[in-house]
Amino acid sequence: MENKILTIMKEVLDDPNVNSHTTSETCENWDSMHHLMLMSELEEAFGMEFDPEQMAQMKDFASIKAMIER
Repeated sequence: MENKILTIMKEVLDDPNVNSHTTSETCENWDSMHHLMLMSELEEAFGMEFDPEQMAQMKDFASIKAMIER
């Protein structure tokens, strides 16, 4: 699962340097538009649907992973 999340993050954020320590603060490409695209790709890949409150909390790899694991 971790590799799948990282692969999606790298593709959507167009940054091969994305890793498990990447946050919306440390990734230059992680703006509001890319955040929505990332949420959409994650929903599709994991067959889930996030509500707006959950999406707002998913600002780094750890929080994304935790939300998917729930």
